[in-house]
Amino acid sequence: MPVAIITGASKGLGRALGEALAGRGWDLVLDARTAGALAGTAEALSAYGTRVEALPGDVADAGHRAELVAAARGLGGVDLLVNNASALGAEPLVRLEGLDLAGLRRALEVNVVAALGLVQEALPLLRAAGAGAVVAVSSDAAVQAYGTWGGYGASKAALDRLSAVLGEEEPGLRVWAVDPGDMGTDLYAAAVPDDDDPRPAPDHVVPAFLRLLDERPASGRYAASDLLEER
Repeated sequence: MPVAIITGASKGLGRALGEALAGRGWDLVLDARTAGALAGTAEALSAYGTRVEALPGDVADAGHRAELVAAARGLGGVDLLVNNASALGAEPLVRLEGLDLAGLRRALEVNVVAALGLVQEALPLLRAAGAGAVVAVSSDAAVQAYGTWGGYGASKAALDRLSAVLGEEEPGLRVWAVDPGDMGTDLYAAAVPDDDDPRPAPDHVVPAFLRLLDERPASGRYAASDLLEER
């Protein structure tokens, strides 16, 4: 069975992706900082009959990243790495004039440095998979200038750039940066708590990610909305 590592997988988009892959028979290595929520997700996804390794921890910790890849190796390798774990830099979001620099460093550490670190750790297994793929969960804030989204957007723009270069350097892999669009997630609620407009659930955009896996288009940046509309 193919094996996927998904970070930030206890809820939201990470859990929705994990459930879709488990339904397709994928074995999973899941990460999140909250052990209880992660354990509940692992139990639910194990019901599909696949093997699920749930490792609570912080992706900014190099030792934890090594544990995730070791767990995947124990399941047979790494066919897919989904860098989904994200930090906002401030909760709620604030204008750049008030953005705490420690918060910005945290966003860069989680969204960029840790994502690259996990790619580096998993790269030998991804290459050996024969059809290895990396998904970097991006954001519209990486390309559009929205007030208060500067720190988070800058980190996602950096992740987009790393993904683009990785795609050039690793032609044997598929490297996709994916903007999932607006979703009703805890991350968004923490970012803009006063915005109570309804937004689609994360599972609404999962078919866009599955389409990438099924059709394996060229490495690059994709918007989930475009992938869904073209079907």
